[in-house]
Amino acid sequence: MALKQWLQRGGEWVKQVMPGYCAFCLAPALAGRGWCATCLGELPWNLHACRQCGDPIRHGASLCGHCLIDPPLFSTTQAGLLYQGPIKQLVHDFKFHASPRAGTLLAELMLLTPPATLGDAFLPVPMTPLHARTRGFNQSRWLAEQLSRPLGVPVVAAKRIKDSPFQRTLNRRQRIANLVGAFVFESPPPAHLLIIDDVVTTGSTGQALARAALNAGAKSVDIWAAARTPLGKD
Repeated sequence: MALKQWLQRGGEWVKQVMPGYCAFCLAPALAGRGWCATCLGELPWNLHACRQCGDPIRHGASLCGHCLIDPPLFSTTQAGLLYQGPIKQLVHDFKFHASPRAGTLLAELMLLTPPATLGDAFLPVPMTPLHARTRGFNQSRWLAEQLSRPLGVPVVAAKRIKDSPFQRTLNRRQRIANLVGAFVFESPPPAHLLIIDDVVTTGSTGQALARAALNAGAKSVDIWAAARTPLGKD
């Protein structure tokens, strides 16, 4: 019931809660955490996911149909949660209201389910200056820096050279076309990059960024995101 009440309040609690209390129900939080044990268990965990793209699949399978037929350029995707319910609200508060509390919770939740290999460097998804001014900050860069500190992994940068619409307004085919030639590296990247993002939706951003990284000299690219949107869902 706690998470349902939180959703009905529109996520406002996450902006008001004090340290030491669960961001979802205001009960005492677990030591050093932003949540209580009950709410943590009720979160929409992505328990059975495609190894390559992170889309939920049936138990026992390792790859989804899309990756079997047309595998992406990135090797694996780690997204421990689904973009649903309270996680959807957290991402919204973080991305569109620049809530540091929501961003911190997302980073802490990511650290609960890290990828098997961290790579040589974290790669946030770059924005154009226009998009950065519109949004106010780069949420992918913010997450990468938060994860970099406790894990000791450096953050490297790519550059976005194509000023195109935000991905959230586009369907799967449009998202792919929107990002063709969008990213470049001004210097050779490390061999193994881990793209950091808040949400993976179709994988088109990761595909375009992986293509640019591999063309610039990287050997492998993986993705680590807070959440995954199941294909066919918003």
